[in-house]
Amino acid sequence: MKLEILGSGCANCRKLMAVTEEVVHELGVADAELVKVEDFPTIMAYGVMATPALAIDGKLMMSGKVPSKAEVTAMVTTALANRS
Repeated sequence: MKLEILGSGCANCRKLMAVTEEVVHELGVADAELVKVEDFPTIMAYGVMATPALAIDGKLMMSGKVPSKAEVTAMVTTALANRS
């Protein structure tokens, strides 16, 4: 599972990375690959108009805010369920 944190590296981007790392660890997602994406053309290719944003396995899940831990958990759990 590839989780991409899209943003410039701002404080909110770092918060999203921390929350996502925590969720992946707690859920025990062994194959999780967390990637920071700070390349503006790549971010724009996802259609992101506001950062931070989170993409899971190439699908944009949210943008423009730091989601709660519960929201990230729901996104990761849904993505895991859709893989099988």
